[in-house]
Amino acid sequence: MQVSDRIGRRLKLHDLHVLMAVVQAGSMRKAAAFLHTTQPAVSRSIAELEHAFGVRLLDRSAQGVEPTQYGHALLRRGATVFDELKRSGQDIEFLSDPEAGEVRIGTAPGLAATFVAAVIDRLSRRYPRIAIHLVTQPDVNALQRELNERNVDLVIQWRHGPFLDDQFAFEGLFDTSFVVVAGAQHPLARRRRVDFAELLSQPWVLSPPNSPFSLATMNAFRASGLDYPQAMVTAAEVYVRMELLKSGRFLSIFTNSMLSSNRPELKVLPVKLPVAEAPVGIATLKNRTLTPVAQLFIDATREFAKRLAKGKS
Repeated sequence: MQVSDRIGRRLKLHDLHVLMAVVQAGSMRKAAAFLHTTQPAVSRSIAELEHAFGVRLLDRSAQGVEPTQYGHALLRRGATVFDELKRSGQDIEFLSDPEAGEVRIGTAPGLAATFVAAVIDRLSRRYPRIAIHLVTQPDVNALQRELNERNVDLVIQWRHGPFLDDQFAFEGLFDTSFVVVAGAQHPLARRRRVDFAELLSQPWVLSPPNSPFSLATMNAFRASGLDYPQAMVTAAEVYVRMELLKSGRFLSIFTNSMLSSNRPELKVLPVKLPVAEAPVGIATLKNRTLTPVAQLFIDATREFAKRLAKGKS
């Protein structure tokens, strides 16, 4: 009998679920409590899995359990199995009611407060019974983990860093241009021309160094042979940076899309930044089927991005 046939006959989703719970809990006893079952029942499920595959899946010690290399391989595929089953249920729900369902979006705070918020507003008006869960992370690596672990359906982000990896599919939506912004009371706000060299000695409030926006702007500055400004204050939240600018003491860097609303208390300085534009787009996991609701959200982002492009032109 082929290995695949033997696994197909013996593998139970319940046993796979138990394995995932044991690894997450770190011990058979804790997993049994979490699953509201007995420790012998948990041990039996693990033994049946190991017998089906013919390899040891867990290393046991006094400190608990750790997955072997075979266990890690099965866990990676197991997460995909349960994710696909969950999505099958969502697809069935969507087919029975095409105007309902849920989608989870990962993005950075700056994009969440501007472009993503605008897309959500338009989509929710059209489909009021769709549930949209927004996961904001200032750390680009945290966003990558959310997508890798299938906690979000897609990520709307600048294309750089982890999202250049082959495991991700990236569809560009629009290019962002960077501007230097000050409060309306800042001394430089009254100038008709400002050289960038004059700005480097000013106090700045910027995104944290590991944030997607900061990484995008750093790459752009470096590509242009410029030093990135030294931050006096770092803050992930856009509204915090804007509030600090109102004091008239700080400078900051934003994109045009972040300043789309009328903000008379802020002033874009007349300084030319010889920096490359950073593309914003949709990152998804390759070989992962999107739910119909996630596809609806992607269609809405494409439509809104096209409107932005027309307005810009």
